[in-house]
Amino acid sequence: MKTIRLLHGVLPAVVLFLALSCQKEAGDELQLQEGNAKSSVKAEVPPFNLEVILRGEGQQFGHVKFRQDADPEKIVSLEIWVRDLEPNHAYLLQRAVDAINVVDGNCTSTGWLTLGKGLVDQSILTDDKGTGNEYLFRDISAIPSGSHFDIHFRVIDATTSAVVLNSDCYDYVVR
Repeated sequence: MKTIRLLHGVLPAVVLFLALSCQKEAGDELQLQEGNAKSSVKAEVPPFNLEVILRGEGQQFGHVKFRQDADPEKIVSLEIWVRDLEPNHAYLLQRAVDAINVVDGNCTSTGWLTLGKGLVDQSILTDDKGTGNEYLFRDISAIPSGSHFDIHFRVIDATTSAVVLNSDCYDYVVR
C-alpha cells in the first residue's frame, strides 16, 4: 500500500519534471531556430536580390528576378519574363550601372551592357502571343563584395535596337 501511495506521489512529480525538461529543451531549440532565422534575415538586409519591373507602351511588361546566391563564385542569375511584345520576335536584356559606391537613387548611366549566358549574349524569344522567358546569368567576381551601385534595365528589339521596356532605378549591393 505504501508503494502505491509512493507511486501516486512520485509518479506525477516525475511526469511533471520530464514534461518541463522537454518543454525547456524544445524552447531552447525554438529560440536557437529563431536566432538563426534572425541571423539569416539580417544577412539579407542589403539589396542582394531584386525584383525588377519593366514597362513599355500600353500593356507591354517585363519582370527580372535578379538573384545572387551566397556563394564564392559570385554569379548573378537573371530570370526574365516578358509579355505583350511582338509575337515570334527576339529581344535582348540590357543593364547600365552608375559609378560604384556613388548611390543616389538616380540612374544616369547610359553604358548599356547586353546580358546573356555569361559573356555570350542571349536573345529572349517570344511565342505567337508575344510572351517569352529566358534564364540568363552573369559572373560578377571581378567586382569587390560590398560594392554598392544604382542599376537599371531595359529590353531592346534584337533587330532594330529600339527600346521596348524600361525599369526604374534600383539599389544593389554585391554580396
